[in-house]
Amino acid sequence: MRILVLGAGGIGGYYGGRLAESGQNVTFLVRPKRKSFLDKYGLTIHSEKGDYSFKPQLITKDDRVEPFDVVILSSKSYHLDHAIEDLKPFVNSTTSIIPVLNGVAHIPKLQSAFGKDKILGGYCVIETTLDTAGEIIHTSPFDKLYFGEIDGNDSKRSKHIAHAFSNTKAEFVLNPNIKQGMWHKYLMITVLSSVTTLMHAPIGPIRDSEGGGDFIESLYNEAASIMRAHGAPLSHNIVDQYMKSLQQLSYHFKTSMQRDMEKGFNIEADHLQGYLLQLAKYYKINAPLLTCVYQSHKVYKEMLH
Repeated sequence: MRILVLGAGGIGGYYGGRLAESGQNVTFLVRPKRKSFLDKYGLTIHSEKGDYSFKPQLITKDDRVEPFDVVILSSKSYHLDHAIEDLKPFVNSTTSIIPVLNGVAHIPKLQSAFGKDKILGGYCVIETTLDTAGEIIHTSPFDKLYFGEIDGNDSKRSKHIAHAFSNTKAEFVLNPNIKQGMWHKYLMITVLSSVTTLMHAPIGPIRDSEGGGDFIESLYNEAASIMRAHGAPLSHNIVDQYMKSLQQLSYHFKTSMQRDMEKGFNIEADHLQGYLLQLAKYYKINAPLLTCVYQSHKVYKEMLH
């Protein structure tokens, strides 16, 4: 199986690296600048699951090679339009695409660009970042990548992919209910990224502050009410589950959006909080907490320019 990973950053580099480490035929589609760096220094993963350094197979959007069997799409949402154009020469009628972006707004766009049948559902639960040396730092023990057919079918291709993705140091999980998993992850990442960026703190001080838990729960309920109005298949007790799991998060846990803000990078506010607020407006749901968070994000983005 020929696997193409779009991007060799914290997400794509980690999962693609783990697949390459297990002997899979993995190629990374990267920008010319990243290609020059990786050609010179290789790709390095630092992780408690084991360090790994190797010389990756690399292409840029201008290279012409045969289309791939599977694509792992790990771009940020604000790069999605470029990613779609970059990928088109490497996708044919039998290619399967697994996007692991946060949220759900990207799925219709990908289905429109490549065909509904080519897009699987996917999401990941991992904490990674690129350090100043351009190496991947995997900072916590969880590294699950979930994927599956969006319609819930038990397909031959998903089983074939699951077999190829097995026996790696990362956890690739075939999830027959991937649609629910994506909405659950969307709920969790929206709330955690909202509170950590609004309060400029890791989860511990927020959770332990007076009224902090109540604020987080209120935001969970607000976001969940919007999703349910839209028909999202959320578990009835998902907010209770997430409030319990909140206690298990490391005191120093930071979201990727928070890390991006600390570095002065662009953020996925439109794709996460912004899309939910569009739904809230459509269903005439009042969302004061989410509106406050999104306003702070707009101010941040305005100050970037």
